Amino acid sequence: MCGVIGLILGHVGDDPEHPCKAAVALHEALYFLQHRGQDACGIATCAAGGRIYQCKGNGMAAKVFADGMRIQDLPGSMGIGHLRYPTAGTSSNAESQPEILPKLYVNSPYGICLAHNGNLINAPELRRYLDTVAHRHINTDSDSELMLNVFANELNETGKARVNTDDIFNSLERMYERCSGGWACTAMIAGFGVLGFRDSYGIRPLVLGERKSDTLPGAKDYMLASESIALRQLGFSNIRDILPGQAVFIQKGRAPVFHQVQTPKTYSPDIFEYVYFARPDTVMDGISVHASRQLMGYKLADKIRELLGDEGIKDIDAVIPIPETSNTSAASVSERLGLKFCQGFVKNRYVFRTFIMPQQGARQKGVRRKLSAIQTEFEGRCVLLVDDSIVRGTTSKEIVAMAREAGARKVIFASCAPPITAPHIYGIDLASPTELIASGKDRFAIAKSIDAEEVIYQDLDDLKAACAELAPPNGPTEFEVGVFCGKYVTPVPEGYFEHLNEMRGTKRKHATHAPIASSGATMIVGGSQTGTNGSASHLTAHGDEHSPSLKRNGAISPIRDDISLHNMASEPERR
Repeated sequence: MCGVIGLILGHVGDDPEHPCKAAVALHEALYFLQHRGQDACGIATCAAGGRIYQCKGNGMAAKVFADGMRIQDLPGSMGIGHLRYPTAGTSSNAESQPEILPKLYVNSPYGICLAHNGNLINAPELRRYLDTVAHRHINTDSDSELMLNVFANELNETGKARVNTDDIFNSLERMYERCSGGWACTAMIAGFGVLGFRDSYGIRPLVLGERKSDTLPGAKDYMLASESIALRQLGFSNIRDILPGQAVFIQKGRAPVFHQVQTPKTYSPDIFEYVYFARPDTVMDGISVHASRQLMGYKLADKIRELLGDEGIKDIDAVIPIPETSNTSAASVSERLGLKFCQGFVKNRYVFRTFIMPQQGARQKGVRRKLSAIQTEFEGRCVLLVDDSIVRGTTSKEIVAMAREAGARKVIFASCAPPITAPHIYGIDLASPTELIASGKDRFAIAKSIDAEEVIYQDLDDLKAACAELAPPNGPTEFEVGVFCGKYVTPVPEGYFEHLNEMRGTKRKHATHAPIASSGATMIVGGSQTGTNGSASHLTAHGDEHSPSLKRNGAISPIRDDISLHNMASEPERR
């Protein structure tokens, strides 16, 4: 689970007196999507002559962009952004090589930049194809790099010096035939335009909006983002979802062009977006996240009454949410059951979301750093704690312990999601099957494990209904719910789960060792490579390096007018 952004301004110009600063809006949008990834982030922009500039690094947006000071280093009227969430077994340190941090890649031909949210479930097959058929070097374990190289290879097959919109869509069609999984991507082709596309099931979200240009009357800016809130807060309107299997290309100075890249399959967004990941003020695929969580609460309340009976409900003194995702659902539970609702936990707003911390130890320590109990709301009470989900159970156990320490006489724990029993395979690293507390346990065994009197789960049919009842007429008909039942919307290749576990183990092992020797020059743009220090060294068409005189202070001299790339975050004097 990551956040992606793409932007192209209606005012395309290189007047130094009135610079076009797409990076300003991209940087602002990162903060509205920060909840989708706190491990790393980055922005790449394109300025005069097709030059690409980037700033990316480990950490949250405020750190990477020095509270906005680095935005001045990113000129241009178009760009893409990315927020990275740690995937299977990774950590920030393990992923701190220039080529992996974050999933913001650049490739030749044509200076393609890609920001990717999702996961390819046929990665080993793609790696073999790129190695033995396309003869492309893959330097990382990232499926984003695989997708970019497949797309770049298909574009390269056109044999053209400059591609057009039809070439882009045709290349995407061939890429979709090779790739399997769930994804939502934004991409930029240097000097040409910005692209967005979504998998044929609509598993991962992507929306497009428009606004009037601030600097050129009659022109329009267009932005793509993972969630509508990023567009709405920046003044974009006419927001629409990119549909399953659909792509949109916005050429500079022109209106968006839509194309059905692949025949849409069953419209099946990942239901975990509504349960946990998305902000409540977002609308995804025509469904209000806030409204869906309200319905989840009502349906969960009915399940609680069914299991506890009226006498059991009377024993409950207060309904307490685990902030913040479950706040809406807990209020609905309270309303439906006629129970007192109170905020029994205070959230420290200056710590990460513990679920998306990269390592288990950090998650456990982070719970008490993030939450503290208000003793007066627990003392002598039977409390009904409502959370969005229970994954490993370690966070839930810590929360129950905090409630008891605050004086609760009885703790009932309710989950807005059903038991999570299977791995997530479309870009969200929930946990390995052996780490999932519901794997092989019933609710009574789980209650004992977390030291609660009762654990009550939402029914899967009720969870799906909470979202489906809000869907527009042409909206989702099903939802991706594989984590709850092991049945995924896409066919899963044989041996994939073994591959997933192997990746977890391999990356954990690499996290404790030195970087691999080949992790130097990996970012390639139109024949230029970016080294480990982030600076770019140009190569001629024959592969010969230019003379050192063309470099000044580690940056590329502006003499050349081709595509170049420089990572501003690598300049220590600007930190």
